Amino acid sequence: MATRTTARARASTRLDKADLLDFYRLIYLSRKQDHKEIPLKRQNKIFFQISGAGHEAVTAAAAKVFRAGYDWFYPYYRDRALCLGLGMTPTEMLLSAVGAADDPNSGGRQMPSHWGHKALNIPSSSSPTGTQFLQAVGAAEAWLRYSENADISDRASQYKGDEVVYCSAGDGTTSEGEFWEALNTACNLKLPVVFVIQDNKYAISVPIEVQTAGGSVSKLLTGFPGLFIQECDGCDPIASYDVLVKAVEYARARKGPALVHAHVIRPYSHSLSDDEVHYRMPAERAADAEKDPLTAFPAYLAQQGIASEAELEAIRVQCDEEIATATEIALASPQPATDTIYRYVYSPDVDPTSEQFDTEDDPRFTGEPTTMVDLLNACMKDEMARDPRILVFGEDVADASRDQFLGEVKGKGGVFKVTWGLQKAFGGNRVYNTPLAEANIIGRAIGLATRGLKPVVEIQFFDYIWPAYMQLRNELALMRWRSNNAFSCPVVVRVTYGGYLKGGAPYHSQTGAAIFTGVPGLRVVCPATALDANGLLRTAIRSEDPVLFLEHKHLYRQTYNKAPNPGPNFMVPFGKARVVREGSDLTVVTYGALVQRTLVAAKELEDETGLKVEVIDLRSLSPVDWETIYTSVRKTSRVIVAYEDAMSWGYGAELAARIADTTFAWLDAPVKRVASTDTFVAYAPELEDVILPQVGTLKAAMQDIVRF
Repeated sequence: MATRTTARARASTRLDKADLLDFYRLIYLSRKQDHKEIPLKRQNKIFFQISGAGHEAVTAAAAKVFRAGYDWFYPYYRDRALCLGLGMTPTEMLLSAVGAADDPNSGGRQMPSHWGHKALNIPSSSSPTGTQFLQAVGAAEAWLRYSENADISDRASQYKGDEVVYCSAGDGTTSEGEFWEALNTACNLKLPVVFVIQDNKYAISVPIEVQTAGGSVSKLLTGFPGLFIQECDGCDPIASYDVLVKAVEYARARKGPALVHAHVIRPYSHSLSDDEVHYRMPAERAADAEKDPLTAFPAYLAQQGIASEAELEAIRVQCDEEIATATEIALASPQPATDTIYRYVYSPDVDPTSEQFDTEDDPRFTGEPTTMVDLLNACMKDEMARDPRILVFGEDVADASRDQFLGEVKGKGGVFKVTWGLQKAFGGNRVYNTPLAEANIIGRAIGLATRGLKPVVEIQFFDYIWPAYMQLRNELALMRWRSNNAFSCPVVVRVTYGGYLKGGAPYHSQTGAAIFTGVPGLRVVCPATALDANGLLRTAIRSEDPVLFLEHKHLYRQTYNKAPNPGPNFMVPFGKARVVREGSDLTVVTYGALVQRTLVAAKELEDETGLKVEVIDLRSLSPVDWETIYTSVRKTSRVIVAYEDAMSWGYGAELAARIADTTFAWLDAPVKRVASTDTFVAYAPELEDVILPQVGTLKAAMQDIVRF
């Protein structure tokens, strides 16, 4: 069962006068920064403001307990005093507020109070509440993976052995499902993460009793095994320090995770866009004011004879001067140059579209032709042997979660056997199962990648990727850009995709590439052959960008797309399409399962009419090889875009629009699309055949466009 204690305010024996005065300095400096930003926002000199008021005591204490640049920090927007205590300066914070080019948090790309600092081990934080929980768990999990893998050459620079991860949030954010997923995994793996819940009793206007059953999140958590729970007055830095010391010592000793439930106040509205007078009673606000650490703590220091009024005033004067100087510097600092917006959408150092990744003209074939499943598996084996940083995890990907039975069972290795044998070859520290929770997989992968590991994770079915979409869209794809290249997450997300399996029905046949190709920062590929799958996956693993790797289930074991093993250095670059059939009368641009159907339709049409259809397999959906497409269309003057997504609003719509816009002068007919119906995929085979594009559908479209 979880351990639960409540600490009372007392003069800690670990703190001396200098420590207590530093608490006051951080509390005052943090509040003074808020007080400077509020009028700047009203003067339109900054453009957003959210304060850490009322939360300063516990976060100032945390800064003294954790180790800057040694431990890892996943703060939230009210952690101003923490960041100041760790070493972030008021100037750096105000550079963020004005959106300056020199802002170390994001280079002017994020709102202020979205903390991020490379030197201090503060990965870039974002606006969605709760996404930090699973990333923090992943960062803590990095300790576990490094500790059991001595083959990683730079392990000493990435892993300390006793580092702890700080992760904070407000009480309202504990309503997010990812909070509970994070606690589950942290307790299950006994990870060194300390969750600090700063409970000011409000999530904007929603009070705690509406958010949390019983009104106390820590009371709900007592059933979590090994979770060390501490509760404290978060307005008292001494009490907060005492419980944080216990929590950090527990985690640093590798006993498991801890949670500090700190009761704080929110003396101001949620942000300057909110007015708490509309929903909070005056008496409640007055009671909060009495607890305010800005006034209560210096009064305590004076009453106890710890500090004189002159000493306290000297601190205030010093902080006032520091804020004034920081304001002058920030307001005079230049904004980012407008031509920098495209920087760091992708890695500036490793280009997976370059010749460095193009070895497909020199395969070193061995063995008999085999399936896409086998060549994907072979690629991962080769890459895991080459790079000990690679971790493979997801639902059912291991051979057996219980290592002691590995020698007695055949092994699972994924529902389609793509990862079969990897755990037996590389061990349970590098290949392992996760809970059935897609956000858990991606969130942890982000934290692991941030700390230098290389997750190659599996989402079992594209149909069930949606719980992870927040992590994929708002976190994984944005990390490099929003941090101005301070942090990156080169994660490979493998996911089975598509229909054409009898009985797949609505929830095992889904497509929807456009939902992901429309996300800047994310590479998306979809191989149609075993050989391309092997080469593209190797490129994905060796690149430094996040990659969504779509594996079409229907193609896993087809005989027509088999190939021998091309060797451990075979790579297909992203953004390089392949002309799989030469032609002169019509171009078909396609990918995935429709490549073979298009080839069959094209051959039938040529046999019947003599018309020669050129077929282009995109292979890479983002980036796209536009030049190969345009060259073909200029030659044939007619084009069909064929794709498995629904006709309307699908991936092919963008292809058709770009082709029409760029090659209009060469076209002798409108750009035509062939796609699935604007419905879901049905279970009955007769219905599925009508819904999904077939050879006959493609052939009829070819005949129509030639007759135009």
